[in-house]
Amino acid sequence: MWIVGLVLVALGVAGFLMAQRTRARRHAMIAAETQPIAELEEHRRTLADLGTVRGFRKVCEVVGAAHPHPDGPLRAPQSGVECVWFRQTVVHKYSEQYRDSDGDWRRREQNDTVLDDTSRQGYALVDDSGIIGVDPNGAAPDRPEKVHENFVPGGQGPSGGGFFHGGSQSLGMTYTEWVIRPGQQLYILGEVHDRIGPLVIGKPESSSEPFIVSTRSEEELKASAAGAQRWWAWGGSAVAVLGIVLVVVGLL
Repeated sequence: MWIVGLVLVALGVAGFLMAQRTRARRHAMIAAETQPIAELEEHRRTLADLGTVRGFRKVCEVVGAAHPHPDGPLRAPQSGVECVWFRQTVVHKYSEQYRDSDGDWRRREQNDTVLDDTSRQGYALVDDSGIIGVDPNGAAPDRPEKVHENFVPGGQGPSGGGFFHGGSQSLGMTYTEWVIRPGQQLYILGEVHDRIGPLVIGKPESSSEPFIVSTRSEEELKASAAGAQRWWAWGGSAVAVLGIVLVVVGLL
């Protein structure tokens, strides 16, 4: 019993840490200023006029519409949808044999991710005042659009499954894809810099600063973070208290 209690205490601590992380993310959005792109460009030019070239750095929020890279939009590999960013996954679904607590053989379904690929090409964000580059840095945006999901059963999958092998049976492959289309309204919290010349917003150099790219508005994100913070804090506290009780009872 006390071992179960220790596990619950550990889960409670993890919940508390998640609550703190969510709180920090929400406070970062509250503290950051949403700035028009033209205003950021003016700050950059002023700094350059004072002799500081490619030294502009500012953590802030930018809101605008996604715009393709100068080389043109991407094509999502599975669906062919035109986009500025995509993520594709391939998950192998199979069943395997196992022994239950009574020693009887049973079967259960399992999933194994064989591909999880995200585009790395940059794109741009456009507001009423100008345009700024976006360096996605491999980060997954919040709430991208799911445009494709297809399950290919058995031997039709690339694994050549549909047969038993070593107690496992391949059931098939699930192909899924998410995108950000050109014109999609985005909220981005990151660090604006001019290290390559033109202004770009991307992941902050400081690991303590969040990098958020979302199809949701700032208000929606803050409301969601507040709810998640309460859930993690209350849930973590309840689990930790229960764990402490079990540890005490188990040691008595």
